[in-house]
Amino acid sequence: MTFTAEQDALRDSVRKLLDREADPWPELCEQIGVAALAVPERFNGLGAGMAELQIVAEELGRVLADVPFLGSAVLAVHALLATGNDEACERLLPRLAEGAVGAVAWTGADGRWDVPACVASESTVDGEAHYVLHGDEAEILLVLAGGSLYEVSDAPRVRTPAMDETRRLARVHFDSAPARLIGSVDLGALRDVACAVLAAEQAGAAARAFELTVEYSRQRHQFGRPIGGFQALKHRMADLYVLVETARSAAYAAPESSRLAAVAKVHCSEALATVTGEMIQLHGGIAITWEHPAHRYFKRAHGAAHLFGSPGDHLGRVRGSG
Repeated sequence: MTFTAEQDALRDSVRKLLDREADPWPELCEQIGVAALAVPERFNGLGAGMAELQIVAEELGRVLADVPFLGSAVLAVHALLATGNDEACERLLPRLAEGAVGAVAWTGADGRWDVPACVASESTVDGEAHYVLHGDEAEILLVLAGGSLYEVSDAPRVRTPAMDETRRLARVHFDSAPARLIGSVDLGALRDVACAVLAAEQAGAAARAFELTVEYSRQRHQFGRPIGGFQALKHRMADLYVLVETARSAAYAAPESSRLAAVAKVHCSEALATVTGEMIQLHGGIAITWEHPAHRYFKRAHGAAHLFGSPGDHLGRVRGSG
């Protein structure tokens, strides 16, 4: 993977800001413009590509940042662009580019992302959407119903507890909610974009979990030497390193095709789960304490694996059957 000087500068700026800000979203939007990355310039955005989105996602994944980047700056923006509705884009995208939180209500309680959970008539939406990223605080609420995108001004919503406390999810209920049709959306293409960016986030989390594990193996001593010096652990670290690097490669290749997006979703999910599982094992008892970050990475691994479809849901596409 080769990055431009501008992309390296973007990564460096995001990492430095995340290191110093406890609540990074306002500064990420104002100083770096991450909310505007995917928004075309004609809608007051930066007109950046997928690589820039993935770079930001990778850095957010490293620190498990609970910000509305994936749900708003990626999913909501691309859903609007996919409709080709210039009027809706002119009205909503500049707000999203400034940092207003958008959310896309998509899946039901079963977690299937291939078929939307809600149904729509000409001007209303019915149903209940689950796992809506930052749905409880969204200023712009979009709903996928059938193969189309709708805008709903308001609907009852509640933040739902999740194993991964660093991922904000909500449940949104629609009972003949007044809705404005925006346009049709290719659900498969939209999910591919989401999976590609999520894969970069997973790769970033895996890389950081691996770094923390290596650091610990150099500090902890057994039998008068660092545990990282034992051959058996060296072999395990080498295997984890390969997983981290291949996950990163798979993530950045994901935008090239729908099949590679599925490959990235499967491989990055499994890589992060493996690395965080080994992180728990190699840290020993300290890893299961509330104060240590290991459990947060482990929970992110298992929560992210089911976002936009579990690895098993994507295996068919990896094998070329869909």
